[in-house]
Amino acid sequence: MDFSWLNDPFYREYLVEGLINTLWLLGVSSVAGLLLAVLMAIVRIKGPRPLAWLAHGVSTVIRGTPLLVQLFFFYYGVGRLLEGLPLAQQGLFKDLLRDPFFYASLTFTLSVGAYTGEVLRGALLSVPLGEREAGRAFGLSPLQVFIHLWLPRAIQLCLPTLTGEMILLLKSVPLVSTIAMMDLLQAANIIRDETFLTYEPLLLIAALYLLLTVVLTLVLRQVERHFPGMKPQRSSWWRRQRPSVSRIS
Repeated sequence: MDFSWLNDPFYREYLVEGLINTLWLLGVSSVAGLLLAVLMAIVRIKGPRPLAWLAHGVSTVIRGTPLLVQLFFFYYGVGRLLEGLPLAQQGLFKDLLRDPFFYASLTFTLSVGAYTGEVLRGALLSVPLGEREAGRAFGLSPLQVFIHLWLPRAIQLCLPTLTGEMILLLKSVPLVSTIAMMDLLQAANIIRDETFLTYEPLLLIAALYLLLTVVLTLVLRQVERHFPGMKPQRSSWWRRQRPSVSRIS
């Protein structure tokens, strides 16, 4: 194994840039996707019927097509159409509509919103009606009931599933290398092409993704552990297994 190329500052710069873009894409897509998921879930449950049908149709299309196809559609299809608009030739829009990060974050946000929206919709429907009625009885408005009671209770119910979705999102990030965006896999491909090394760059990237997955898992487990109502009952194994012995006085 030859990892001497790590001493080259140019290759280290590729890796750092790829790592930063990976983390940025993960963060932006997670936050925006969760907000979209909440919106889609509440529209499916309480929204007007046309909006509910629209949300259901978007969710069905996103969940029924491969993520790579969606990425190509937005970058090579929608992106090329938008570049021809007069607005796309001006200032900020000119740079934004040609940036692969924009289309990658848009694609991943829609994907997270569609999958997580369905999970959250099921969790919202699982919250007992009596809990919401209790909030109304205390004088809370419907919006306050949703923000302070209904949504937190639903998140509590589906938090382990949301954790799994975030980990899957992280492992989907390497797809952006197909649209010439610098991520960890794209950095590894550049290093492979320039050093003619096949395995070493890929092994390093695999190790980095494994490390990121472990760190993300630990962070999300801490979130689960400290989320209201999710604290596990800590007890020693031997105490759980020890049979109870009654005393006869």
